Amino acid sequence: MRNVLEEARMVPPGIQALFGFQTVAVFNQRFKELASGVQTTHTIALLSVVVAIALVMMPAAWYRIVEPHQVSCQTVSVASGLICAALLPLAFGVALDIYVMVAAVTDSYALSMVCAAATLVLLLVLWFAIPMLRRAVYRAAGR
Repeated sequence: MRNVLEEARMVPPGIQALFGFQTVAVFNQRFKELASGVQTTHTIALLSVVVAIALVMMPAAWYRIVEPHQVSCQTVSVASGLICAALLPLAFGVALDIYVMVAAVTDSYALSMVCAAATLVLLLVLWFAIPMLRRAVYRAAGR
């Protein structure tokens, strides 16, 4: 449980910094010049990061409220699941922000889509596909 809580403590500062940069972007003059679709994409990215923040911070609240004087397998399982679940909206939020950033810099929506898709694929492969494949190998080996 200590490891799970440490992970839950280490991730929020990075996500919150991302959230801060996303929020500040709205007040930038260049943001107002972007197409409304790009602005909407940024809003969806911001909301995705809010969901990630909520999910990654929930394990600490769960532990403090549900089982403050003990640690059960259920608490460890819930906490681990929530931290993993937070990675999905975080990946989408980052990919959508890459779309916005590339669109703002290049005015090329096609390039923006390619960069966003590549970012999403990269994050999903690193955060989900590779660990799941490794888990399957461990299980097949009887570990």
